[in-house]
Amino acid sequence: MDALLRNSRRKLSQGLVFWREVGKGIPIVFLHGAWNDSSQWVSLIESLSLNFHCLAPDLLGFGESDEPNIHHSIDLHVECLVEFLNALKLEKVYLVGHSVGAWIATSYALKYPDQIYGLVLIAPEGVEIEGQKKRWQKMTNLIKLPDFLFQLLRLLRPLTKILGLDQKIEQDWRFRQVLLQYPTACQLLFQRQHPEIEAELLHNKLYLIKAPVLILQGGKDTPEALALSQAYAQQIPTALFKTIAHAGRDLPESCAGLVAEDIREFIKS
Repeated sequence: MDALLRNSRRKLSQGLVFWREVGKGIPIVFLHGAWNDSSQWVSLIESLSLNFHCLAPDLLGFGESDEPNIHHSIDLHVECLVEFLNALKLEKVYLVGHSVGAWIATSYALKYPDQIYGLVLIAPEGVEIEGQKKRWQKMTNLIKLPDFLFQLLRLLRPLTKILGLDQKIEQDWRFRQVLLQYPTACQLLFQRQHPEIEAELLHNKLYLIKAPVLILQGGKDTPEALALSQAYAQQIPTALFKTIAHAGRDLPESCAGLVAEDIREFIKS
């Protein structure tokens, strides 16, 4: 690989932002998922760097960017993105977003439609689907449960195994460890007041998007993720929806080559 991956930092009004950058040409900005940081894009942006100028920031509160003591919202992250792009004098870009990054990217496109060439949304969050409030409540409860309760349940494994609960308890415990590593994602997705989250959901606005949109979804992701992607695809008039059958929730990492090719074809077309 001839292109050199560069790490940079810049002070914005809300805090210091870190990003990875590589390549030249049409700019593509990559916004990472809820349970990750910009490192999830490394293989993908290196693959695309021969054709495009790729930038992958850590969102505020993630990775090597600052973790300011502020109330996080999708709108705040949109305005941070605006400031980031202005600082780098990027007047018009493609946005690629995964999960909560896709929610931010779509919100940006709705607010600043003249500043994007197109969107690539990978397993996007940010629309209402059946069982949404139940899902939020489950995640909130999982975070609030004390560690000692999980430790007790794991000690009672012989009993929970008889009851057929041991795998579920272990799965919840492991997922809780992931959640606790990403407090900003937890706040954005389900630890704010429901009216505030609902006000930022996009299902009633997606029909306004005029730019080209590619939606990518792993076929082995969760039923909720599949439903979210399908909702986006049904409500965006310009959307092209593609499922990668063998991929799971880590689509940008596990299928970087396929995703890179899909992005190339999308931009060419």
